[in-house]
Amino acid sequence: MGRKLRSLVGALKDTASLSKAAATAAALSPSSTAQLAVLRATTHHPADEPPHPRHIQALLSFGHGSRLSAASAAGALASRLRSTGDPAVAFKCLLALHHLLARGAFILRDQLPPALLRHPASGRNPLVLAAFRHGSSSAASWALASWVRWYARLLELLLSASVLLVSFPTAHRSFAKPDDNDRERVTSLLNQDLISELDALVGIVEEMAGVPEMVAVEGSRLVAEAVRLVEADRVAAEHEIEIRVREMEERLGSLRFADSVELVCLLRRLENCRYRPWDRKPTVGDWFWAVVLDLMSRAEKVVLRKEEEERRVKREKASASARASDRIPVGANRAVRFGSTRWADR
Repeated sequence: MGRKLRSLVGALKDTASLSKAAATAAALSPSSTAQLAVLRATTHHPADEPPHPRHIQALLSFGHGSRLSAASAAGALASRLRSTGDPAVAFKCLLALHHLLARGAFILRDQLPPALLRHPASGRNPLVLAAFRHGSSSAASWALASWVRWYARLLELLLSASVLLVSFPTAHRSFAKPDDNDRERVTSLLNQDLISELDALVGIVEEMAGVPEMVAVEGSRLVAEAVRLVEADRVAAEHEIEIRVREMEERLGSLRFADSVELVCLLRRLENCRYRPWDRKPTVGDWFWAVVLDLMSRAEKVVLRKEEEERRVKREKASASARASDRIPVGANRAVRFGSTRWADR
């Protein structure tokens, strides 16, 4: 199918879908209104234009009403993402989701994980798009489809992290230093909870480092908008990681052996994301990596020391067990005598 014909078919689909949604929205039900707002933000044509700010604002407004209204918007967005096979429409759905996650009111963000991590109607995860393909043979469509798969996986991790870390990622976090409240919350966490949060953040940075090739989508305004949003979340994630890394510096002596090993593995994974894949430039300043590498060096020494201590304890236990066994009489002709005479005559 040629590009012009695909554009025409997409425009006809948009017109039909919008007309149907507008007719049902006349009843003013939250689900119909939400469906209309989602359709306007994720049209087939123009294919390379990100959702208009006016349409994103209309979606954000669902967070200022009732919980039912917010759930309707999240559900409509999930349904649109599940039903489309067009990479441009899917990408616009993901962009809209990213805006809602970053800028939405709490009541709206609270409805996103239930609707998108496990859709209540189907039980499937609409963000699992590993098998997303596009029937077109054009290189641009194939490249955009690969970006859809990567972007969906990243948003899945961001949504999961938003459940674990309540304040991440929101608009006031982007390009901002963490405040004292965040630091106080982190200091109150148990060691295992702190490592779990660090694991979630490192997973996000890892996924960001695995961004697809930029050459095939160069000049795409859809991709440029996604890169802008991802860059903001990357900065926020690195600041969140910095808080937890500095807290871990204070707790190294109190970590169990298993926790120390897990921490070293996390820091090594983080070190592998030091450079951006497309230009090999550092993802963040040297100050950040100096803190990370210093903690990793100290944690490795702690692991080695605790491993040696465990070996020493095992050797001492084995030696004590061997000495105890030497005291027990052994041999067929050396019966053990008991103090009781109950069975003496039998």
